[in-house]
Amino acid sequence: MWKQFLSKLPHKSFHSDASLDLTHLPPGNNGTGSVNGNSIHRTSSDNVVSSRSTTMKRTASAIFPSSVVTSAEPLLLFKDVPNAEKQNLFISKLNFCCHVFDFSDPNKNSPEKDMKRQVLLDLIGYVDAGTSRFTEPVISASCKMIAINLFRAFPPNTRSSNGGGETEEEVPVFDPAWTHLQLVYDLLLKFMESSSLDGKIGKKYIDHSFIMRLLDLFDSEDPRERDCLKTILHRIYGKFMVHRPFIRKAVSNIFCRFVFETDRHNGIAEILEVFGSVISGFALPLKEEHKLLLWRVLMPLHKPKTLGIYLQQLTYCVTQFIEKEPKLASSVIEGLLRYWPVTSSQKEVMFLSELEEILEATNTAELQGCMIPLFHRIGFCINSSHFQVAERALSLWNNNHVINLMAQNRQAIMPLILPALERNLQSHWNQAVLNLTQNVKKMFSEMDEELVLACKKKFEEEEKKQKTMEEKRRLIWEHMETSAAFHPVTRNTTLLVVPVVAPPIAAALT
Repeated sequence: MWKQFLSKLPHKSFHSDASLDLTHLPPGNNGTGSVNGNSIHRTSSDNVVSSRSTTMKRTASAIFPSSVVTSAEPLLLFKDVPNAEKQNLFISKLNFCCHVFDFSDPNKNSPEKDMKRQVLLDLIGYVDAGTSRFTEPVISASCKMIAINLFRAFPPNTRSSNGGGETEEEVPVFDPAWTHLQLVYDLLLKFMESSSLDGKIGKKYIDHSFIMRLLDLFDSEDPRERDCLKTILHRIYGKFMVHRPFIRKAVSNIFCRFVFETDRHNGIAEILEVFGSVISGFALPLKEEHKLLLWRVLMPLHKPKTLGIYLQQLTYCVTQFIEKEPKLASSVIEGLLRYWPVTSSQKEVMFLSELEEILEATNTAELQGCMIPLFHRIGFCINSSHFQVAERALSLWNNNHVINLMAQNRQAIMPLILPALERNLQSHWNQAVLNLTQNVKKMFSEMDEELVLACKKKFEEEEKKQKTMEEKRRLIWEHMETSAAFHPVTRNTTLLVVPVVAPPIAAALT
């Protein structure tokens, strides 16, 4: 069929000043062709007409519409055309790949899918070689092909968001079209990394609309796709400085929509991972816009119940802010206390883990403003009946930096923590918690024994006072119960019931 189609076309030789028209090239059985007077010798090792390629060539015009098969034959290899015409062939191959196949049936259009896969591999190899700078038509055609293949609507997520715990990840769903999608993502990544791409021209086509649709793909259920998007977003952020404020704003909107509206998004961890490297590159002193990103976007991310999925990336972002500007430590700890969980022990363990990393990046001066409420909360965690919460809180004193903070501020911290330790020793049910409590108390005694004795004495006095108040309250209730038994309320007493008259407006409405 392909030979019949070519036989109807006029034969034309290649000239250096003419555009390449490979559809006019007659099939050469001897493996040679004339290009600008020079012959291209094809041996059996580099002959492009393999058994599979021949089949693909013969079916190209039947599979793809005539508008797709452009003036340059897309199934030829780049090494078989002169350098002046390689970008024309590149555009032809891009147009060839604009056809999107249905992968719901793996046996449908298998030869055509293999053909497109081979062309995509050729495109990746050409971009990776970086032989010449990309012209504007090449950049435009590349963005068009990438948009057609990647930008798509995802099916509705029918899986319940209440089935698992805070850290339980659902079984990933793999896209059946990944064999093509992966190659398109590889092409986009090579395209962004190539020195042949002119950023001034590229930003015209990789614009705000392109970036927004790319960010929407982070909600894909396929973890392989999200991993590719993570790398590509980082490259776009680094290459196009003009788009950086827009990317930060768009990502902030995704986070806020997730926290306050949908409570579900598949790519929060990957986006936060990209933002971790973005935050590490912020210049000092930090702009007010960047601080607002911390307070209004990152801290509310502690609220969703799926925190465990992206806790590691979120903690890294928060600690990056503190390392850049230590004065932010106090506000970060206050924000953490604001979102502290009261009904989820699992999340409470996560908060304690993040708190330890934040304290490692905090100095004594910045701790003064939030020290009392912070260690008051830690004291509550030490007395938690959930043994994992109590163990995690007590293990904070295995960190040398926390011990140093404690030693420098022991006059304020020890009166808050020692009563919690004494209550554990009196009534906690878990032996591991009791052992840790003993170790922490011994550490306190070695640090300042006089202060420990004074705090213990004060605790015993308060406990005695509390028992006295409880006994007094019990006696009052007993007296009230006895009085009620001798003087019951329900006796033969005449009661005057006054009818309630409705206001005129209310009566009219009824």
